[in-house]
Amino acid sequence: MHLFSAMFLLVMLAVMPCEGLYPSPEEGWQIYSSAQDADGKCICTVVAPAQNMCNRDPRSRQLRQLMEKVQNISQSMEVLDLRTYRDLQYVRNTENLMKAVDGKLRVASENPRSLNPKGFQELKDKVTQLLPLLPVLEQYKADAKMILRLREEVRNLSLVLMAIQEEMGAYDYEELRQRVLLLETRLHSCMQKLGCGKLTGVSNPITVRASGSRFGSWMTDTMIPSSDNRVWSMDGYFKGRRVLEYRTMNDFMKGQNFVQHLLPHPWAGTGHVVYNGSLYYNKYQSNIIIKYHFRSRSVLVQRSLSGAGYNNTFPYSWGGSSDIDLMADENGLWAVYTTIPNAGNIVISRLEPQSLEVLQTWDTGFPKRSAGESFMICGTLYVTNSHLAGAKIYFAYYTNTSSYEYTDIPFHNQYSHISMMDYNPRERVLYTWNNGHQVLYNVTLFQVIKTSGD
Repeated sequence: MHLFSAMFLLVMLAVMPCEGLYPSPEEGWQIYSSAQDADGKCICTVVAPAQNMCNRDPRSRQLRQLMEKVQNISQSMEVLDLRTYRDLQYVRNTENLMKAVDGKLRVASENPRSLNPKGFQELKDKVTQLLPLLPVLEQYKADAKMILRLREEVRNLSLVLMAIQEEMGAYDYEELRQRVLLLETRLHSCMQKLGCGKLTGVSNPITVRASGSRFGSWMTDTMIPSSDNRVWSMDGYFKGRRVLEYRTMNDFMKGQNFVQHLLPHPWAGTGHVVYNGSLYYNKYQSNIIIKYHFRSRSVLVQRSLSGAGYNNTFPYSWGGSSDIDLMADENGLWAVYTTIPNAGNIVISRLEPQSLEVLQTWDTGFPKRSAGESFMICGTLYVTNSHLAGAKIYFAYYTNTSSYEYTDIPFHNQYSHISMMDYNPRERVLYTWNNGHQVLYNVTLFQVIKTSGD
């Protein structure tokens, strides 16, 4: 492909070809493509998220509806399983009581005269104790009806899937596979030319899992490049020490194949980040940052973030000891916090990952208590105006120019209480913990791509 030397192309990341790739959750939902225009210029495009161009395809709509149905069925089955387990435990706990009542009834039926007033009162008391079992049995009947409904939905899903399979059977699988491989090669070639960009949009939320308490954090390694597919989960914001490590995103979604790390020091807040195989977090009741290495299960370094508020001195609007928020982007490791001399305004510091030394600091002038959450993309801090429903990305601070602007980038806060929001530069997605749900958002960036001569 002929390329013009030192040419800059402005590319809005928006359009996805209908024959493009649909990556799995482990691949970060990124879509890359490349093309050559009539003048021989190389045009690279990255889409995150995929837009509506292919949504007009009836099969795409059917598959999307199927995914929603499967998600609804999965959630219903999970609720049903938890409720059935709870009710079964109750029935088991009352089993001895039922046997005792049955024994007394047998004796009374065989010898009615043996049932004196005291015995009758005891039997009456035991029957009274069994009365709470009635609503449990009623719930069982309701759950049985739900199972029938779910079975019918699954049957309908199977019929639709068979219809789609018959329709798509006309395509030659091997031919499609070769086209995908060819496109993938071109896309990865174009990927090498992709640089940083300005945030212009956030996709609809993608719920990966519902687990844990109302507050928490989850993440993958933010180091570029990295082949590490592990996922980490840290439930809660107060004095936690237990970190769950899953082998892959798929394992995390299923809640399987995980190991546990017990941190030597408890954490505060939810502003943790994994960078190059190490967890960086704020030590409880201090402004100390700890670097914990997962492989060796040891603390490599800890350092005080001078002057930083802690213990709910300057948290985000939702509280939760969120005074110090650690994050990473294409430019490295960052700490977002505030100090008394900065009058409670957000301070950004770029950190040296090995020593945790502060390399450079910026005062954004934005009050931290007015922020719901924040995250870094390409050296720019983006701040939301709330952690509740109706939130939007309201403020952006550019460290490369030490300037700011107010923005208006909406996003759907599906579960109405975000306690963690971080950008992963390797996958180019936002990770959020929203009211006990682990959620992803794709981002749309406006990029400048430089091409060079062959």
